[in-house]
Amino acid sequence: MGFIKEFKEFAIKGNAFDLAVGVIIGAAFGKIVTSIIDDLIMPIVAAIVSKPDFSSIYYAIGKGAKLIPRGATLAKAKEIAPDAAIFAYGNFITIAINFLLLAFVVFFMVKSINRLKSKQNEEPKIEVSTTDVLLEIRDELRKK
Repeated sequence: MGFIKEFKEFAIKGNAFDLAVGVIIGAAFGKIVTSIIDDLIMPIVAAIVSKPDFSSIYYAIGKGAKLIPRGATLAKAKEIAPDAAIFAYGNFITIAINFLLLAFVVFFMVKSINRLKSKQNEEPKIEVSTTDVLLEIRDELRKK
């Protein structure tokens, strides 16, 4: 019985529940960030660079590399020359760009949320004049 009670406390008191909520929110947030990158930022990159997907850029060396026609996709090159050593650096470039864009978007979103939170937490400043303070002191002294 102790095990069941301990598990119940673990699952209900917060550890597992908080983790589940975090995973669900994280998955939804991930979809938002992916959409921002794929649907908003990458078309701009495509307009500037003209090719946002660098994954088909490669350099083939070794046995069979000469059989690969110029302009062949990475998948086609691997199919034509399976024995060739294919240095697929374009895929790394694509992943690195996606990571940098993702990091920038997340940084911007977290910074914006923190700015909103700090504005909410600020207490309104009440300006009190010296005259008001002196009048309040006078009124307190009269009560005594």
